[in-house]
Amino acid sequence: MKPQKKFLSTKEVAEFIGVNEKMVYSLVSDKGLPATKVTGKWLFPRYLVEQWIEANTLNYPQSLSPLPPYEGLLIITGSNDLLLERTISMFNRRFDNEIAVFANLGSLGGLRALRQNLCHMASSHLLQENGIEYNFDFVDQELTNRPAVVNFCRREQGILLQRGNPKAIQSIKDLERSGIRIVNRSLATGTRLLLDRELNKAGINGESIEGYQKEMATHLEIGLEVLADRADAGPAIRPVAAILGLDFMPLRWERYDLLIAKERFFDKGVQNFLGMLLDPEFRNMARALEGYDTSVSGKMVYPPDEG
Repeated sequence: MKPQKKFLSTKEVAEFIGVNEKMVYSLVSDKGLPATKVTGKWLFPRYLVEQWIEANTLNYPQSLSPLPPYEGLLIITGSNDLLLERTISMFNRRFDNEIAVFANLGSLGGLRALRQNLCHMASSHLLQENGIEYNFDFVDQELTNRPAVVNFCRREQGILLQRGNPKAIQSIKDLERSGIRIVNRSLATGTRLLLDRELNKAGINGESIEGYQKEMATHLEIGLEVLADRADAGPAIRPVAAILGLDFMPLRWERYDLLIAKERFFDKGVQNFLGMLLDPEFRNMARALEGYDTSVSGKMVYPPDEG
């Protein structure tokens, strides 16, 4: 039995998903079908194509093994964040006989885990097409039942730059200059979605930038790559720049939310965690990390047509 190929050609991916080759190019351009161009030819990582198909599944079956009743293990998945990590540590210090754990899956990964009933809460910051709202359109695409949405914080997203900005990077357009090396986040993250959106607005093909395909799992890892001079720039949140002493080119303030299945909203661990977002200790932690705004933390967030 032959092992599965790691990369598919245009013809092979067309056969794999049951469309003609011309449609494959359209899916790459319009629907984000993962692809890379090597020596003038498109190649498609098989595992990313499979993930893309899963992400675009509309009628996803109900989980056969739902989360058991809450017994002290609070499971959070989704988007990586420094303040969230510290808040999870605060939870574990504060509550006896309860433990909070986090799986770093990216915003889209968190939604899929919520859909499959693998977690109590998912953290997400997916910017919608209108460039204003967050998460709701993606929730409607991924989930059958809309979850409760509670704001965790607002935070400033941008581009980390080497200390002193020796390459004089002043705008997104500068990233396509010869000699500029970047490091990136994965396709499942809201940070990557924002970067790709900004590159597209500037008329830049990300594939043309050195390091665009080099992906890091966390904001801090992006910062360490820049700090170690293995990259000149990378997308991440301002708190990482402040901690590591890096320069920072701001892009926008964003809303970073917690999505909670409504049937799990009143679980003891969920309520204990949400209660901490109104606690002075949480607010003080956020103030100690430059680039956070907790003015709406802990408040329910509603779509514009329902608020």
